[in-house]
Formats: sequence, C-alpha cells, structure tokens
Amino acid sequence: MELKGKKVLVVGLGKSGLAAALFLRRRGAQVTVSDLRSAQALGKEIPSLLEAGISVEAGGHGLLTFRRQDLIVVSPGVPLLTPELVQVRNLGLPIIGELELAARFLQGNVLAITGSNGKTTTTTLCGEIFSAAGLKTVVAGNIGVPVIETVDQSDAGAWSVLEVSSFQLETTESFHPRIAVILNITPDHLDRHGTFENYVKMKEKIFANQTGEDYLILNGDDPVTQQAASRARSQILWFSRSKIVRRGTFLMNGMLMFRPSEQASPVPVVPLAEISLKGEHNIENVLAAVCAACVANIPAQVIAHAVSSFHAVEHRLEFVAAIHGVDYYNDSKATNVDATAKAIASFPGNIHLILGGKDKNSDYSQLNALLRARVKTVYTIGSAAEKIEGQIAGVTRVVRAGTLEAAVDQAAGQAVAGDVVLLAPACSSFDQFENYEHRGRVFKQAVKARQGAGIWQSA
Repeated sequence: MELKGKKVLVVGLGKSGLAAALFLRRRGAQVTVSDLRSAQALGKEIPSLLEAGISVEAGGHGLLTFRRQDLIVVSPGVPLLTPELVQVRNLGLPIIGELELAARFLQGNVLAITGSNGKTTTTTLCGEIFSAAGLKTVVAGNIGVPVIETVDQSDAGAWSVLEVSSFQLETTESFHPRIAVILNITPDHLDRHGTFENYVKMKEKIFANQTGEDYLILNGDDPVTQQAASRARSQILWFSRSKIVRRGTFLMNGMLMFRPSEQASPVPVVPLAEISLKGEHNIENVLAAVCAACVANIPAQVIAHAVSSFHAVEHRLEFVAAIHGVDYYNDSKATNVDATAKAIASFPGNIHLILGGKDKNSDYSQLNALLRARVKTVYTIGSAAEKIEGQIAGVTRVVRAGTLEAAVDQAAGQAVAGDVVLLAPACSSFDQFENYEHRGRVFKQAVKARQGAGIWQSA
C-alpha cells in the first residue's frame, strides 16, 4: 500500500487514531486529523501532531475536510453512521479502520481473538504461552496497544497476538489472521450496531478472509458461535467445557486435553487443578488459548507451565483485598450483562454487587435469577441506575449509590465476614469515567481508602 504523497484523514484521536496519524506521516502521507473534542481537550495530543507536520481539525468535523482526501482512517470509537462519513462513503471515498491499516503492513503470523467476553484474558494468556515458547510475540489491539504501533516490530517469523473488537472488525477489508478465535457471542454494543444480528456479522468478519490453510477456533458450548462454522472456509477446531470435541480442546478426568484431528487420540496438556483463574468462564478462556497454542505447534509442557503460572488480568475478576473477612473483587471489564452474570456465578453467594454506568441498550432482567440466588444487595451507580432498578425491582435489595466511591462505602458498611463486594457493572464506563480501566482504578482506590478501618490483606 503506497502512502507517500496521499492525502489521508484520521477521524478520532484516541490511542489508535493518534498512532495511525503518526504512522501515516512517517510513511510520507499528507495527514489531517479531525475530532469532535475541542482544542483545549486535545491539548496533550496537538503539539506532537503539529510537530510531525499533521494538520488538526478540532471541535467538530468539516465536510470539506472529509471530501478532500484520498483515504479516511476511522478510529474504533467513531461510528460509521457519523454524517460526514456517510456522505463521503456515498461519494466512493475509501474508509478503513486502524486495524485494517495495520493489517496491510503487518508481517508474520496473526492470531486474532474476539468475543463478547474473555478477550483480554485469553489474548494475554496466548501472549505469555507464545513468548514462553521462544517465539517472537507482540500483543496488541483492543487490549490497549494499537496494532499500528507494532508494525515495525513484525517480521516473517513473528506472531502478532491481537485482541479485536466488533468496532475494529467493522472497518476491515483484507484482515487475514492465520488463527482466529471466537470465544462467545452474546448481546453487546447494541447501541452501536443496532441489532444482535448486525453485531454477530461484525464478529464473524474475523474469518472473512481465511482460507482452508487457516484455522478458526470456536466455542462448542455457545449456540451462536457454533453457527459460524457453516459460514467459514477455514479449518474448524472447537473448545468445550461440557463435551468431548472431534478436534480441539476439552476436559476429561480433571485434565485439559487436545485432540489434533478426529482420527487422533487426545493428548493431555494441563491439569484442571493447576488453573488458578476464578470462574468457569475462565476455564473456557484457557481452553481457547491452549487450542490456539496447540495449533501453533507449541509443546504441551511449555503450554502447561505458562497456564499454571498465569493469574488474573487487572480489572478482570481481580482480587483487591480482604478487610474484616470481606473480599473485594474488581471486574470493571464486565461491561455487559453476560460478563456480569459470569462474575456473579463465580461466587456461591453473599454478594454485594455494584451495577451501573452508561447503558448499551441492555436487558438487565436477565440477571434476576442470579441476583435472587446469590446477591444480598445491589448498589446502582451512573446514568443507567434508574433503568437497572426498574428491571430488577423486587428481586433483591437495591440501593441507589450514585457514585462508585459511595457504593464502596455503603457496601463495606453492610457487608459482614464471609461476604463479597463485587464491582461488575454490566455497563460501559463513559458516563463517569474515561474507560473501564479508570473505573477499576477508582474502585481499588476506594477500597484501599478503607485500609485504616480494618485488617488489610493486599492482593
């Protein structure tokens, strides 16, 4: 892809937009960036952009700016239904995302992981397994490092282990992973994609360019994910907690097994007892990661050692502290109803649950059976509080806390020894926080602020 002298517009100045703009400029493009935020709000980013010779349009999108381009690169957080994008698409201007831009320059092999939940844990574990095997490995994508930043690190022998979201996949055209993984598909981001069917289509773009030489790993226990097999040209492998699969990973007699083909005998990889991650959903994540590693021909003993050494990723069912016998867990990454259900199911009961944030057109009543069985009190926060309260009314005790700090204080005041205080919001964070990481840090700070009030055992 030749960029020298091309006029390229980058829309949206998040991490990936900034990285894409700088990459394009280094490759000789005439780059403009456009963001709805004011110049004051972009004060940290603008100096480096101007210094690199990049033009900046802040405080809104100008239609003429969009029309005067050879290529438009859209950040994942910018909806394709943005009016200016709709108009220039009708004019035939090419529009791609940062992931697609990176895909046109990446060298080596790509392992791409998507799903409604578990992406970050599985991607991180895959990265550790591949690194432990001595393979040159770069972990990037939705996990926090823009893929475009890693292009110069890639070479013919490298593995790019990428967490990819539906927002990123939406703007792909030639993205072609050697190994693709779909962990699960449950309703999420319906405020962006409109319907669940559209959301599924975006997820399935991960294998759109795969051939019979590539591998697609699917969840054998997820009915929506199973349906993808009939639409793929790649070689299909499965992972399952509940049954023995024809090809892939499964559980047998307390051991995680891998079967390379229907004709082959299963090979033991790692004892279930050596997986330290909490929750059955994390067993699925490990099964998926092990399957990907086995497909990449990594030895079982290397996989087993990496898995047994792996602990929870920050903000994913992360143990924070025990104070006066009450355990505090941070699952700020539980940004949809299904993730919250899995977090609740990880504990037998006595839960004080913090719910709320920015609604994503979710149905919180799907939590009611679990709330009734395992949750003592729900503390609601953020702009979705009223909707949540309406959909879970009468199921368990509900307290309107408003803010995360207030929720922690109120939960700590009600909890007794043996209880669990769990942040698993089922919402995005953008009403009160910069992102889910920011929300998780605030939760942990609020817990630590109670250190003087009781016995403290740090994680």
